[in-house]
Amino acid sequence: MALLHRAELHPTKLDLLAAWLPGRPWFRGTPGADVVRVAAYRFDDPAGEVGIETMLVTVGDGPVHQVPLTYRGAPLDGGDEWLVGTAEHSVLGRRWVYDACGDPVYAAALASAVLAGTGQAEEFIEIDGRLERREPSMTVTTSGPAQSEPPAVGAVRQVVQDDPTLIVTDAAELVVVRRLDGGSRPAGATLTGAWDGQPTPLPLAYARPV
Repeated sequence: MALLHRAELHPTKLDLLAAWLPGRPWFRGTPGADVVRVAAYRFDDPAGEVGIETMLVTVGDGPVHQVPLTYRGAPLDGGDEWLVGTAEHSVLGRRWVYDACGDPVYAAALASAVLAGTGQAEEFIEIDGRLERREPSMTVTTSGPAQSEPPAVGAVRQVVQDDPTLIVTDAAELVVVRRLDGGSRPAGATLTGAWDGQPTPLPLAYARPV
């Protein structure tokens, strides 16, 4: 379950991405154009400490980009190269926002979603002391047969920043498709997604145990 808050974030997620995205080797977009949110989905952190959200965005005439992010209440140890920026959350205080491909909590959640079929998190928002379910803006499913146990991902050993982005961990190799233009050729168990304007599911990520 992903618990969301009615809160303000300064700078906003889109403001952070507007400054960060143009420097990525896999980015394709119109220079100076606004970053526009298309849809998003979330995973659960079993420990309840790290927010895990994958945003789909466009920039001008560019394709839909997939941008996994993690939100932390303290800096990720050794994670400076993955830092997107910091923001002030009106409920939770300062949040450190990371490119999730370098965050082991995201790697574990993605491996679990693809290889063990845990899927996306249900989203709830707290309103006047009660929880209300929020309809997701997209749906994700996995194509592979679910294992009885997800791989025990403990560390990210290597990240190859390209499209797709390769994440090598101690228990699985994960691949995240960055530009969702239908050109990816998945290999192995695959996470697919569909959203308004894209009713036919497209590959989002794929994985294999090591």
